Amino acid sequence: MPAITWETPYCAEGNNCFRLGTDTEGNGYIAVAGQEDHYLTDSLEALRTLITDIKAGKADHLL
Repeated sequence: MPAITWETPYCAEGNNCFRLGTDTEGNGYIAVAGQEDHYLTDSLEALRTLITDIKAGKADHLL
């Protein structure tokens, strides 16, 4: 398992908490808080694009 530096969890209502992390190789990680050993990973650029698109409302149809 890579050495991941996790940020403080981002939480909505109840137990809907996610964590974002990075490693020294330039990868980004997303995991459910408390389940960091089961993560989704991609490049930091891909993570940046995902967050930017979500903030721009491109995933609003999923809500």
